[in-house]
Amino acid sequence: MDTPRASWRNTTHDWASTVDLDHLEHIRQSSAAFAPGGTLHLILEVVAYVADEAESGHGGFCQITLYPDGSVAVADNGRGTDTRLDEHGRIVKKPVMATKDLRFFDDPDAPLLPDTHIRRGMSVVAALSTWLIHTNRRLNGSWTQRYEHGVPTTDLRPIADDLTTGTTVHFLVGEPLRTASRTTFDDLARLIQSWQKLSVEIDDRRRM
Repeated sequence: MDTPRASWRNTTHDWASTVDLDHLEHIRQSSAAFAPGGTLHLILEVVAYVADEAESGHGGFCQITLYPDGSVAVADNGRGTDTRLDEHGRIVKKPVMATKDLRFFDDPDAPLLPDTHIRRGMSVVAALSTWLIHTNRRLNGSWTQRYEHGVPTTDLRPIADDLTTGTTVHFLVGEPLRTASRTTFDDLARLIQSWQKLSVEIDDRRRM
C-alpha cells in the first residue's frame, strides 16, 4: 500500500480532488477568454507541459498531429502523468484534466504562452473539447481515459506496455472555437520555436 492520499503534497494539482465541475463550467462559460485564438492556443496549453518536462531534463521530443476532422494529438516522450496507489491499493492519477493547475489558473501574473496569451493549464483544453483522450505510459503501468467537456466518461483503462514512457493528449475542440481561427502549419511551427529545449515534429494530415 502507498501512503494516505490526504498526505500527498500538492504541487501542480490538488490530489484530493478528482473532478471540479464548477471549475470546468466556469471555463466553458468564458470560452473566448480562456482560448483566445481557438485551437492554436489550446495546442500551446498542452505543449507547455511537454516543455516543462524538457526543462526538468525529461524527454524533449514532441509530435503534434493535425487530423482532417479538426482534432489534434500532442505526444511526448516524457515520464508520463504521475500515477500512484493510495492506501487502499487504488490507482490514482494526478487530476490534470479536470481540476485547475494551482500554479497558473488564478494567477494574473502567470507566464505567457508563445502566442502572448496567459497560461491557464490543461483543464482549459479538456473543458473546451468535445472529447479528449489521455493516453499515459509510465514505468509503473500504462492506461488511457476519455473525457467529454472535461468530465471523465471512462475509468482508467489499462493498455499494454511497450517499454516507452510519455503522454498523448488527443482532443477535438468544440464549436465555435474550432472554426473561429484556423490553425496554420506555419503559425504553429513559428510559435513552437519559443521552447528551445523541445524538438518538435508537426504532422499536418489535413493536407492529405
